[in-house]
Amino acid sequence: LQINNNNNMKFILIASSCLAASAFGVSHNNALQRKNPAAVVPPSSPLRTEAATTTTKSPLFRKGELTRGGAVPGWAAYNEALDKKPLVTKAMTSLVGWALGDMLAQLFISGGPFDFKRFATLSAFGFLYHGPSGHFFYDWLDNFIPGTDAIKVASKVTFDQIFWCPIFMSVFFTYLGLVNGDSFSVIGNKIKSDLFTAVQGSWKVWPVVHAVSFKYISTKHRLLFLNAIQIAFNMFLSLIGTKK
Repeated sequence: LQINNNNNMKFILIASSCLAASAFGVSHNNALQRKNPAAVVPPSSPLRTEAATTTTKSPLFRKGELTRGGAVPGWAAYNEALDKKPLVTKAMTSLVGWALGDMLAQLFISGGPFDFKRFATLSAFGFLYHGPSGHFFYDWLDNFIPGTDAIKVASKVTFDQIFWCPIFMSVFFTYLGLVNGDSFSVIGNKIKSDLFTAVQGSWKVWPVVHAVSFKYISTKHRLLFLNAIQIAFNMFLSLIGTKK
């Protein structure tokens, strides 16, 4: 059963990563075109239409030419929402990420009847804490440690995993305990017993993900990128957070 669970986790992590890359307009053909510039139609060619020219950039990456903008229906509307209401939009983004993570965990790993209370509780956590805290924290971190060179990226990853990760996990366990009506002594014991396990799980996944994020992803879209990858990790959190 444990082997099947591990295989399911690996499959879902790979699938979510591929879907995220596809959604952001990164494809195998695009990669081949970048490796073979001769295969790309020159800007002066009459074959290049105005529409094609306007879809060569996207605000997702720090360097817009790395992917085609407009690859996702509603992408322009999402970016407009990020500009006008960044806090609410990122909160909604995390709500979807956490909802999908717990739903997949319940359907493919934990089994049994679907627990709607658990689903609502974890979805609300994404909306109430993960999205808003991520909005303020990553904006602050990019201003506190500006730049995308190797040392700056490594510094951001280290700060995130050594300081922010334990704080985030502690808030996560406290939130679940309060929702379940646990006493503070029970919550404290939960944190003592499971915090290091949760942090270790983070260290196995997020340093690489954050290195890519801090290097290539714009601050504006970081939570969207992280939620796309985090769906699989949220499955792990939903399981460890709700275990007795």
